[in-house]
Amino acid sequence: MTESNKKKRTTRQIKIGKLTIGGDSPIAVQSMTATVTQDLKATGRQIEILEKAGADVIRIAVDSKEDVVALKKLREHTDAVLSVDLQENYLLAPDVAPLVDKIRYNPGHLWHLQKDKPIREKVQFIVSAAKENNCAIRIGVNCGSVDPDYKSRFPDDSVQSMVESAVDHCVMLDEMGFTDYCVSLKDSDSNKVIDANKRFAERRPDVPLHLGVTEAGLPPEGIIKTRIALEQLVSAGIGDTIRVSLTLPDDDKGEEIKVGREILSDIAEGRFRSVPKNFLEGLNIIACPSCSRVENGKFVELAQDVRKITEYANQYKITIAVMGCRVNGPGETDDADLGLWCGPTYVNLKKGEASLGAFPYDEILKQLKNELDKIIEDRFGSVPSQVS
Repeated sequence: MTESNKKKRTTRQIKIGKLTIGGDSPIAVQSMTATVTQDLKATGRQIEILEKAGADVIRIAVDSKEDVVALKKLREHTDAVLSVDLQENYLLAPDVAPLVDKIRYNPGHLWHLQKDKPIREKVQFIVSAAKENNCAIRIGVNCGSVDPDYKSRFPDDSVQSMVESAVDHCVMLDEMGFTDYCVSLKDSDSNKVIDANKRFAERRPDVPLHLGVTEAGLPPEGIIKTRIALEQLVSAGIGDTIRVSLTLPDDDKGEEIKVGREILSDIAEGRFRSVPKNFLEGLNIIACPSCSRVENGKFVELAQDVRKITEYANQYKITIAVMGCRVNGPGETDDADLGLWCGPTYVNLKKGEASLGAFPYDEILKQLKNELDKIIEDRFGSVPSQVS
């Protein structure tokens, strides 16, 4: 499939600062800083790395007044197109809007803060700040933090709960007279990402979509998971901007941009990569790409170590999730057989939705292996003999 016969996109164009996405605009490639926002030296370095790699948009997380102060200082040293991730603190929207080109909010996170206020009132608060400062908005729906109301409405269809949440928020923004918005529907499962975005595009073919596989994990598996989703969606005319979320050391963050452009180039030229039929039929390690919410820099090293010590179990269909923070970690490990989410000094270990306790970083790998061996023995009869 070449560029000439690839299905055309039908989305409207929106402005994100000096960048235009949607319609026939080039598909934009973006990434996110992985450092603590208030660490100006480290975050400034991340911005430089991403700019040098050719990022069209750079996202920064803000969750406190102190983060806003840091963002203001960072903005003074870059003219990059900046997006801000409001995390769970939508009240910061008026403070960050003058400093960035796009605000990303998560509908699920709005549910948690000030529960006495209607969701629509909270959305209006964000929209008003965006309007006053010519900011675009991304409605970012994430599999691990879907609004509980939607989860209860679609208990047997997690994809539909995401789609309905996104559609309803689009209606709210439309009714508020705000059109410079895009939507993302992300999951760690490539097939669910494909399904969710196709369903949404059928309902709202006019709304620009940001594509990505959340917590795709370490290369090369994380790249393959992302490629699976992007090849299916972009070739179908779906997707106006992308992010490749990889678990990487801070200085290698530019690889996300490089990989994203390589995937888009391959799709445009009809170079579709074949995926082995048994890919992800065995051990599946999900890992987030790290961001400013991570409270211990050992997270990336931990994710790499998890992969090393579990190699003996590659043939077993078991999912292990390694998450870097307390914001998304608890919810986004619920569907894994074993889940780790990291705090400042301890790593929380889960089996499905059940907590198994919190362990120091130097003990967690041993605990993880013990639990993995129990699962293998319970499901498959015995643990591989080559492992001591």
